[in-house]
Amino acid sequence: MEKILIKQVMMIEQVLLMAVLHDKMEEEIFYYSVEELKSLAKTAQGTVVDTIIQKRPSPHRKYYIGEGKLREVEEWLEEREIDVVIANEELTGAQARNLQEQLGVKVIDRSQLILDIFASRARTKEGKLQVELAQYDYMLPRLHGQGTALSRLGGGIGTRGPGETKLETDQRHIRNRMDEIKRRLKQVVNQREQYRENRRRNHLFQVAVVGYTNAGKSTLFNQLTKSNSYEEDQLFATLDPLSRKMALPSHMQVLLTDTVGFIQDLPTALVAAFRSTLEEVKEADLILHVMDVHAPNREEQARTVSRLLTELGADNVPALTIYNKKDLIDADSFVPSAFPYLLVSAFADQDIRLIKQQVEELVKEIWMDYEGFLPEHEANKLARIRQHTIITEQQYDETSLGYHLKGFVDPDHAIMREIKEIQSE
Repeated sequence: MEKILIKQVMMIEQVLLMAVLHDKMEEEIFYYSVEELKSLAKTAQGTVVDTIIQKRPSPHRKYYIGEGKLREVEEWLEEREIDVVIANEELTGAQARNLQEQLGVKVIDRSQLILDIFASRARTKEGKLQVELAQYDYMLPRLHGQGTALSRLGGGIGTRGPGETKLETDQRHIRNRMDEIKRRLKQVVNQREQYRENRRRNHLFQVAVVGYTNAGKSTLFNQLTKSNSYEEDQLFATLDPLSRKMALPSHMQVLLTDTVGFIQDLPTALVAAFRSTLEEVKEADLILHVMDVHAPNREEQARTVSRLLTELGADNVPALTIYNKKDLIDADSFVPSAFPYLLVSAFADQDIRLIKQQVEELVKEIWMDYEGFLPEHEANKLARIRQHTIITEQQYDETSLGYHLKGFVDPDHAIMREIKEIQSE
């Protein structure tokens, strides 16, 4: 046991962060992005020793930070043991190489760090292929002159996913590998589309849970569905989408899907690679947008999520904003910026019931109402009607020997056959 613990401790890398506050940045957003970078480094099993911040009109074209600040960092590194330097913005291949040559340690950027975390978190074959494709897409334009540098990197943060030997091969080999991954992913995408088509045929009302990473989506998902999906107080705790049935107060069932967390400056290659997975959101009938109400930059997070939803073509899907973690704020002074909304704690049973009630109310707004009579000798249809519609009234009539029903139904669902029959009774 002691040997195992020692090995785990040794895996923790010492990290130095570098960030440039330039003219195009809002100061508040910049400092939040730096805090977020610290969380990302921690998620990747790193310990942030210090953060170097420089104000410049723009990043230095050759070194990202200015040459004077670079000399300060070199002197600083001589006195401390640092395993990796992480830049807050995406570096060009030349910037990364120049920094690595000057500093003599591994240098990666924010995008590479996020890709690295995704590589360590992917569980399904599809997820692993998507991450590998995104990493190759990121690395391909940066391969020139990387062979020597990569051979010095060793393991750790920024090196998970495609191995060193793969990245040291020629571009043609990597392009062939990317083509192979795309072919395999296309098969998976076709299977996913068939699965979606089956869901459409069965007309299960689909609810997608989206939000900024670490907003509490997976915790809320587990509470709503009583499942045990992976949840942790880390960025990108959930990577592969997961769907479970959720029962509404009327006993009607909907399909709830948990999705990967969004984040500011999510690498373009990653969005492209995960598009088939993220398109679960576009297929939804309703979106639950979960926000961490305690996050100091929650409005910027909301804008990031909205921007990505627009890119995915899901900006027209009806949405309910869930302000989560209300126990961390003064609820009486809370002012929402999105409507409709709920202020909740994912661990409060009454709030979970409230969310289900509100989802049901929103479904009613989307569907049409119905009223009809179901004879007692056809009572076997009642379970199916209850499962696929929202019954608001159900009364047994002893004189007519049957049930008077009122409720709401999806006019495109196959259950309309039964609804039309009871309406004509």
